[in-house]
Amino acid sequence: MVQITMQVPEELANKIQPIQNWLPAILELSLVGYKTLATETATEIIQLFAANPSPQQVLDYHVSKRAQDRLRRLLALNAAGLLGEDEQRELDELNKIEHTIIKLKAQLARQLQTGA
Repeated sequence: MVQITMQVPEELANKIQPIQNWLPAILELSLVGYKTLATETATEIIQLFAANPSPQQVLDYHVSKRAQDRLRRLLALNAAGLLGEDEQRELDELNKIEHTIIKLKAQLARQLQTGA
C-alpha cells in the first residue's frame, strides 16, 4: 500500500479527520467516472462512509431496495440480450461499485477475524 501526504484547507481537514479510515474506499468510488444512474448507488455508499460507520455496519450494509431492483432489471435485460448501450455502461459501473464493496468487506472481515 502507498501512503500519500497532501495539504488541504483546515476546514476540509476537519471534515476528513473523522472518516479517514474510509477515504480509500470513498476515493475509489469517486474516481470511477460515473456517467449513468449508477451515481445514485455510489452516492448512497459514500453517504454511508461519511457517517463514519463501524466495520460491522459496513459488513452489514446493503444498497437500497431501489438500487437492488435497478440492478435486477439490468441483469434481466442483459440475460435477454436487450441491454442498450447506456444500460450496459450503467451495468458496468454498478459492477465496479460492487467489486469495490466486496474488496472492502473482505478486508474488513479479515481485520475483524485477526483483531487488527
